Amino acid sequence: MEKLDLRKEWKELYAPSARHVDVVQVPRFQFAMIDGQIEDGQIPEQSEGFQEALNVLYGVTYTLKFMSKLREAKPINYRIMALEGLWWTESGEFDFNHKEDWRFTLMIVQPDHIDQKMYQEAVSSLREKKGEIPALGQLRFEAFEEGLCMQILHVGAYDLEPMTIARLKDFATDNGYRINGKHHEIYLSDPRRAKPDKIRTILRYPIEKD
Repeated sequence: MEKLDLRKEWKELYAPSARHVDVVQVPRFQFAMIDGQIEDGQIPEQSEGFQEALNVLYGVTYTLKFMSKLREAKPINYRIMALEGLWWTESGEFDFNHKEDWRFTLMIVQPDHIDQKMYQEAVSSLREKKGEIPALGQLRFEAFEEGLCMQILHVGAYDLEPMTIARLKDFATDNGYRINGKHHEIYLSDPRRAKPDKIRTILRYPIEKD
């Protein structure tokens, strides 16, 4: 059985340094994706909508992995990619100091051999097992190309991200770039298991020359 590890294949995108900012070219990937909004006064860990979105996204992702392993022709086993999140507010900005109106797109890269037909079969299978969960109807399968980006590895609690974000913004200013997209986080650690000071999160922003 063929095996894939896209994290190793795209090491420059999914294993950055915490010591310096990298400029990378992020190609077109296909994702399972879902949009949502954090309820007023809540944080992601407390938000029912966020948790439901997370559960169905992982549900369809693992279903696709099992389908890929069990198919008769050219079965492929692969490592599940990291959870990613785009964050913004209605105004377009994202500010850790103002935790209202947070909107998100949660997404997980899917290998190229996963197609729309397999995705629809996975959603139908999940619906049969879980019932008619509203979030299932919000899932989608589509391509996303981020292009030129700057990124760095943040090690520590999520609440300390503003310091690392400031490093990114200083880098952009010093090197003649401006941010032209959403705040992007890639979660390399499970916060339920990792100690706060050991959580590893890639922080990424699309950029263009100023």
